[in-house]
Amino acid sequence: MADDLNDVTDESSESSEALIAVHWRDEGYYPPPAKFVAQANASDPAIREQFTEDKYPDCFTAYADLLTWYKKWDTVLDTSNAPFWKWWVGGELNASYNCVDRHLETHPNKAALIWVPEPESEVHQAITYRELYVRVNEFAAVLKDLGLKAGDRITFHMPMVPELPVAMLAAARLGIVHSQVFAGFSGAAAGHRIADSGSTVLVTVDGYYRSGDLLDHKVKADEAVETAAKEGQQVDKVLVFRRYPGQYSAKTPMVEGRDVFVDDLLAAHKGEIVEPAHLQATDPLFLMYTSGTTGRPKGCQHSVGGYLSYVAGTSKYYQDIHPDDTYWCLADIGWITGHSYIVYGPLALGTTSVIYEGTPNYPDAARPWRIAQQLGVNIFHTSPTTIRMLRKVSPDGPKEFDIHFKHMTTVGEPIEPEVWRWYFEKVGKEEAVIVDTWWQTETGGFLGSTLPGIDPMKPGSCGPGALGIYPAILDEDGNDVPAGSGKAGNIIIRNPWPGVFQTIYGQPERFVSTYYAKYNQDPQSKDWRDWPYFAGDGATQAADGYFRILGRVDDVINVAGHRLGTKELESVALTVNEVAEAAAVPVIDDIRGRVVEMYVSLKPGYEPSPEIEGKVRDAIVTDIGKIARPKNIWIVPDMPKTRSGKIMRRVIAATSNFADTGDITTLANPEVVEKIRQQVQSAKVAKGEVPRELSEIELNEIKSFGSE
Repeated sequence: MADDLNDVTDESSESSEALIAVHWRDEGYYPPPAKFVAQANASDPAIREQFTEDKYPDCFTAYADLLTWYKKWDTVLDTSNAPFWKWWVGGELNASYNCVDRHLETHPNKAALIWVPEPESEVHQAITYRELYVRVNEFAAVLKDLGLKAGDRITFHMPMVPELPVAMLAAARLGIVHSQVFAGFSGAAAGHRIADSGSTVLVTVDGYYRSGDLLDHKVKADEAVETAAKEGQQVDKVLVFRRYPGQYSAKTPMVEGRDVFVDDLLAAHKGEIVEPAHLQATDPLFLMYTSGTTGRPKGCQHSVGGYLSYVAGTSKYYQDIHPDDTYWCLADIGWITGHSYIVYGPLALGTTSVIYEGTPNYPDAARPWRIAQQLGVNIFHTSPTTIRMLRKVSPDGPKEFDIHFKHMTTVGEPIEPEVWRWYFEKVGKEEAVIVDTWWQTETGGFLGSTLPGIDPMKPGSCGPGALGIYPAILDEDGNDVPAGSGKAGNIIIRNPWPGVFQTIYGQPERFVSTYYAKYNQDPQSKDWRDWPYFAGDGATQAADGYFRILGRVDDVINVAGHRLGTKELESVALTVNEVAEAAAVPVIDDIRGRVVEMYVSLKPGYEPSPEIEGKVRDAIVTDIGKIARPKNIWIVPDMPKTRSGKIMRRVIAATSNFADTGDITTLANPEVVEKIRQQVQSAKVAKGEVPRELSEIELNEIKSFGSE
């Protein structure tokens, strides 16, 4: 206890409540390979001069000019109803036309999509731009025949099958606002989103493959409809695509009068052409819901013109997509990454986009490399979660495969330097450039990243602000945190950009209070400079201007007034050779307020031991300081994870605090939660750590920790 008190005395004065403490060392640079630079869409540093603040907002016309417009805009940026920004006001276009129709003249027979089923015995399905055009039109005719029209909402609860982008583009063709719910979410979660959006039609599939099993997905549709009805929203039709033509793969029966097979409806519209609607650039294109552990879901509403121009521009310059590339984003279309960088961005540029149905490590860890080799993939895009998983189960990466990526992306959360280096050396074979991107569901596209043909890479740092994006770091009181100061705060974006969401559907007050009110000084102002966008992420900026994202501000652990970023703690743990995955969580402590506990899982071939615990503890004390010394280090067989592979930190935080873990039915491995609970809580009790009753505030903190 005395040591603990000394640690508080020695180190708590290093930071104030307004700042997040950082102890990371600055990493070295990796220049982009010359071969990549020679072919890059952006290789001249002068491009940054086109996007300087004195040329804002007109600089973004370079992105809008990548699209085909029925009518050009009258106003680039309308700020009259700040912060509800409107881009390309007066302009008319159609997202479906831009992603499909306009490519028919130049390359109708090129694959737009290549779908890879999870069972390796099944053949890949290449869908040309001409075939995509036919399928999109036919499904648009189905939707039109149901009476759906521009401005109506439709919900998709679909896995990674080609029918999903077809359905999205068909809705976009008519101006129907689509809301795609991640297939791994429960039927109830889909039902809440149906009710919030006011959808009357649900589109789903009977079944799909996941880790070798053909799952009954139709059962979730029934649950979704029931949940929506309880919230007052009637679903009139459930459209069911069949995983196998003419064969029903679900055990759940169809509901007469409500459920209908899509192929039955398509038969009446064979070859039908539906003219794309001339939509206002400011019309909504889709809703993408984000969720926390409590409260109403947030339906982020993205516009046709602003969003599509931004994903086209960032796909060209940051993903470096050329029409002749074979591009594979190993994400899910149920997330914003899949919307922006599987469907809308790549197809707007006329490239070939790969879609994979299943899990990346099924039937083994080499599956991604077999797919990439078979299809000749040269751009690979995935998340740190997937990279860490592949590093854990396949330490040598694609060493034995004839794979030569020119470009690799990491997206979704900060990537630890150790993991970055493995990605660069083992997966990219030191030939590929890495783009470490920072952005959010709300932002539509990348906010922070290196320009791959120009900027050197720096492990653990996303890079500078993207073209036309002007970030800054502020402390809790709104003061600037200077670059190179070694201090961290809240990253904000000082200006609007075309990809930013328009509002939270049906909740405009929440939109303002969550994202703009924190640093706004004048609620009546119509000047964009008075409305910085609050991202909710902690960050630090090096003297070179590169940003390092620390993770969600809500995930900061406040130890005796010392605000420690979980990502820094986890990055240090991953420097220990035996450690494959790490998660830091807060534990309520009567003296310090909060203390850190670390959960780690090990690479294959290693067994839990006090020695490994000691290595993790020593690394954290050495790299960060005594203040961050974990109270306990738990070596667990696996981490509780979502279906997308994300560690559910709220579950293990609840375990450490003897609190209810909440709903775990949507986890990929719910059975591991009870194993961890028994291991951790029995050990704590044996050490005399008696659980105490938590206050409502403390309980809410634990329940929301690590939430999306």
